[in-house]
Amino acid sequence: MADPDDVCVLLPTLDEAATVREVVDDFRDAGLGNVLVVDGGSTDKTRKIAREAGARVIRQSGQGKGQAVREAVRDHIDAPYVLMADADLTYDADDADAMLEPLRSGAAEHVIGDRFADIRPGAMTRFNQFGNRLINLTFRLVHGRGYGDILSGYRAFTRESFLRMNLTADGFGIETEMAVECVKNRTSVEVVPITYRPRPDGSATNLHPIRDGGVIFLEIYRKAKTNNPLFYFGSIGAASTAAGLVMTVYVLYRWVVMGVGHEIIAVGAAGATILGIQLLIFGVLADMILTLHREGLAHRERVSGEGTPHRRADSGVTDGDEGGHADGDERGHADGDERNASGRSRS
Repeated sequence: MADPDDVCVLLPTLDEAATVREVVDDFRDAGLGNVLVVDGGSTDKTRKIAREAGARVIRQSGQGKGQAVREAVRDHIDAPYVLMADADLTYDADDADAMLEPLRSGAAEHVIGDRFADIRPGAMTRFNQFGNRLINLTFRLVHGRGYGDILSGYRAFTRESFLRMNLTADGFGIETEMAVECVKNRTSVEVVPITYRPRPDGSATNLHPIRDGGVIFLEIYRKAKTNNPLFYFGSIGAASTAAGLVMTVYVLYRWVVMGVGHEIIAVGAAGATILGIQLLIFGVLADMILTLHREGLAHRERVSGEGTPHRRADSGVTDGDEGGHADGDERGHADGDERNASGRSRS
């Protein structure tokens, strides 16, 4: 098992005075003493209580959970492993070892805690459960990977893998963006079952299901532009082509049956159809380019991983042989130079 000092527990907070002390105590009792609380400008005593509980506390320079996570990992965390959780007592510190084990064993670089494995009564409304499952299904369809619960805030990851991610989301879209980046960067991911508990009385959520759900859907779609361009451009192209065909059918029907022409609608139908077909073609070409790019990266990784041993094997030279040849050559040149010098002096 790795040294607990190699793990930093990251807790983004905003007005969590009712629960932050118990959360910090739970992780410290679990043997994880390096707890970092990143506060988004709480108006209660969150920062004061967290310090008293033994956590390191900083106030983020911007706003939103996503910005807090980026700032914390890049500027305030040196530990190789990061365990990220919410400070609202919904996650169980007893699951920390299971979350960290894939990182310690090298089986994964990013671990997602699956809340649906053991979701306690009252922890999530039926509406939120439906929304979460719909988002996970959409993610699987758009990005081709199923991570079980991409909206889970209980994550464990290596700091090095996080720094490879191109993250821009400031709010609750950070979890979705991290999942997309894992697919894009081909980061090894493992899903671990966890317990998800209801918020205690007196703890108010900062999540707005409709607003934040819409932001997450847009984030999934927006990220498809670089991760699945065929879906991104193809969906727009298909919608435009379908609209053009509907307008075309309408114009033809009115002209054939009623003898009425709709020149302006006809021009719009032609434009929408042509634009849709072009977008579909562009999506296919972009997908081909992305596929070739990924194949090129995979080939370079194989070459870089296998090239050095093959070259050394082909040469038949070990470090000792190289040093021996070098020492022998140097001695040979030196002895020859001395003999030549003595011969010139005698002559």
